Amino acid sequence: MSKRYGDSVAVDNLDLDIAHGEFLSLLGPSGCGKTTTLKLIAGFEQPSAGRIFIGGQPAEGLPPHKRDVNTVFQHYALFPHLTVVDNVAYGLKQRGVKKTERRRQAAEALELVGLADRAQGRPADLSGGQQQRVALARALVLRPRVLLLDEPLGALDLKLREQMQIELKRIHAEVGLTFVFVTHDQGEALSMSDRIAVMNAGRIEQLAAPQQVYDAPASAFVASFIGEMNKLRAHVHGDHAALLGGQLQMTVGTTVHAAPAGHNEALIGVRPQDVTVNVADEADAHGRIETAMLTGHSMQLVILLRDGQRMVARQDRYGPGSATAALRAGEHVVITAAPNSVLLLGPAVPDLSITDHKENLDA
Repeated sequence: MSKRYGDSVAVDNLDLDIAHGEFLSLLGPSGCGKTTTLKLIAGFEQPSAGRIFIGGQPAEGLPPHKRDVNTVFQHYALFPHLTVVDNVAYGLKQRGVKKTERRRQAAEALELVGLADRAQGRPADLSGGQQQRVALARALVLRPRVLLLDEPLGALDLKLREQMQIELKRIHAEVGLTFVFVTHDQGEALSMSDRIAVMNAGRIEQLAAPQQVYDAPASAFVASFIGEMNKLRAHVHGDHAALLGGQLQMTVGTTVHAAPAGHNEALIGVRPQDVTVNVADEADAHGRIETAMLTGHSMQLVILLRDGQRMVARQDRYGPGSATAALRAGEHVVITAAPNSVLLLGPAVPDLSITDHKENLDA
């Protein structure tokens, strides 16, 4: 399936099969095509090429209200003059369901989202998280085959987003519907999904379970987009990566994209939590700490390596043998990467964030 707007390609030959009852997330940066894909499924847009099947039946050409799907948006679009229960029952009313029956079904939907006690209230009396749950109940009460969620948590603050992630996962397990969830937030996708489709430039770069996407990214883009990743120039021979003229050695655990034959200078990736940092004598040090920031359970360190590259390390403050108290700005340190934690991302390419930060560590 493809979608073009003039010369611009929003969705590029996308091929996606979503299982019944699955929680699938479309994850990617702004402009990657994830919301357009959702609109194509919903019927708000028509594909330029390709076909869409819902429940085995062709859906192209059908208007949104004729498709067995419903959509929850980031902006709740609740009717301010209606009670909560009447907001939830609105779609049933449009379908001609009798008042007693639609009130009963709406009450069940509110019970499911934990708002039975707010049925007679008005949207203005509810918090943002509660309004989002009303919008969810309004979509669920119609019992669609597929529930489409377009960044539904984007307007909530951090704590409410975390609470709603738990609620959405619980509701999905209870109702057994297919959820297609659009987000740019990797944490949301990793915590809730059965599978994640990581999108970039209108294409799916990887479609896999969350743990596989995180641990075994299929491309350098996925490796960089999912979680935090240090990207460093290194000389690579087989599974051995060497930095600082061989002073710093790491073992490559996963090859995402091999460097061309004859090129041993490559780009490697290592996640901050896979790096261990210890204070060392200046003569033996791999680099020095530029900044040390407390982030609660851990310390986040920005380290300037001797060759001018920078890397971030995250150290557990409470783990066995933790020595984070000694890790302060200005300290010289040695670095160790966890076995097999290093990714080979491909040939080294010019990158200002890596090559332009040259400093004399002895200054």
